[in-house]
Amino acid sequence: MTHPGDITRRELLRRIGMTAFVAGPGAGLLSACATAGTGGDPTPAPATSIAASADPKNPFGVDAKKPLEVVIFSGGYGDAYAKDLHEELYKKAFPGVTIKHTATQQIGTQLRPRFVGDDAPDVLNNSGPEALDLAALAAEGHLADLAPLFDAPSIDDPGKKVRDTVTPAVLDNAKINDKDLVLNYTVSHRALWYNAKLFEAKGWTLPKTWAEFTALGEEAKKDGVLLFAYPGQKGPYYQLWNVLYTAAKIGGNQVVIDIDNLVDNAWNAEAMKQAVTAWADVQAKYGDKAYFGLDHTQTQIKHLQNKLLFYPVGSWIENEMAKDQPQDFQYAIAPIPDVTAADKMPYGAIQVGVGENFVVASKGKNPQGGLEYLRLMLSKEGAKGFTEKTKNLTVVNGAAEGVDLPAGLKSAAKAQDAAGQNIITDARFEGWYKELFDYGTEQINVVMAGRITPEKFCANMQKKADGIKKDDSVAKQTRSQ
Repeated sequence: MTHPGDITRRELLRRIGMTAFVAGPGAGLLSACATAGTGGDPTPAPATSIAASADPKNPFGVDAKKPLEVVIFSGGYGDAYAKDLHEELYKKAFPGVTIKHTATQQIGTQLRPRFVGDDAPDVLNNSGPEALDLAALAAEGHLADLAPLFDAPSIDDPGKKVRDTVTPAVLDNAKINDKDLVLNYTVSHRALWYNAKLFEAKGWTLPKTWAEFTALGEEAKKDGVLLFAYPGQKGPYYQLWNVLYTAAKIGGNQVVIDIDNLVDNAWNAEAMKQAVTAWADVQAKYGDKAYFGLDHTQTQIKHLQNKLLFYPVGSWIENEMAKDQPQDFQYAIAPIPDVTAADKMPYGAIQVGVGENFVVASKGKNPQGGLEYLRLMLSKEGAKGFTEKTKNLTVVNGAAEGVDLPAGLKSAAKAQDAAGQNIITDARFEGWYKELFDYGTEQINVVMAGRITPEKFCANMQKKADGIKKDDSVAKQTRSQ
């Protein structure tokens, strides 16, 4: 059994994420549930905690002269919200301070060596296809404790703590091994996205059953239009999410919870097999294998050209494609149709959660400044400005009031209201067991291309999960809901 002090440099590099994919712009999208460590080695190093200051305007005792370094994933949200808004708020709070700003899509390539060398930036937006393994970083003591942030006075109302100004899912999903280490900043909706103007012009209604879904596929096929596509070259995790959410729709959220908890044979659940089978069948009959060679941007351009009807993605899509969106295209969200007559979750159930994670490096040069930067992000000014710049909602309650939201986001909000309590959970193993998620992004292409059966896909995933369950070097997490 490996113990923390025995980890070799090679093992550390492997655990901090040498494998490729996590999830793009909404990486780390998490559901509202408590987590707890369940043993496994190495034991996580204690998180660095910042002592509280008596000054409510500077609760972390930030040294105003200390520079701050911020690294942002430049994906669907861009980085202007950080450079032109949040960093400016920090400079206003600490006049004359120097901020080093870096925007990149290569989080892993650029940051992995720096964490290993104890030279991490103060604030990191950990997202995109090269997102780092946060569980591994936590195990090595690289992440600062965010409990002081959540207990600090709110910038807008010092009589309230920060924790009282955000959606509760933020607090539930901040935890790795019972420590508050991650701030998820956005509220996102993942489902199927379509062109509402096209449906209106054609007189189509959203399919509520799988029979209606495939019947629409037959009609679209006559015009040379695909029912569905996803980017197989860069973004196959979009389809892995879609299959997992479909399995939850069929069998209830317990299907995904069991997968996250590494329950024996969780991947071989009947609902999982039904979900994979249903989507592989859609791909075979109404898809195009050429999309396996496309990245997300190329696929999304084809979607804007009405070459496919439904695209599985999150609500960041509208802002990501704003410059390319034609006048006759209006993003709208569609729930997954009923796959069987006995689906445990009714039609209208969608996935809603918090995402886009930010961390503060405990071994950075200015962790106090990092916490204050996050506190400024969680002010109404910081949150409203983010929504105005990115057209995406944040976790800060009431911060979007008065903001003119685009049609797609209005559609998502309406769908969330219609879903009520029927919210599909996300898969937490995405952040907990990166190696398993990476493997899933590979295997989903294989099964969707028809090179293996859905049963073989489930068996392969189960074998991988069993291996991780037996690996004592991987700290285990659990969830109850």
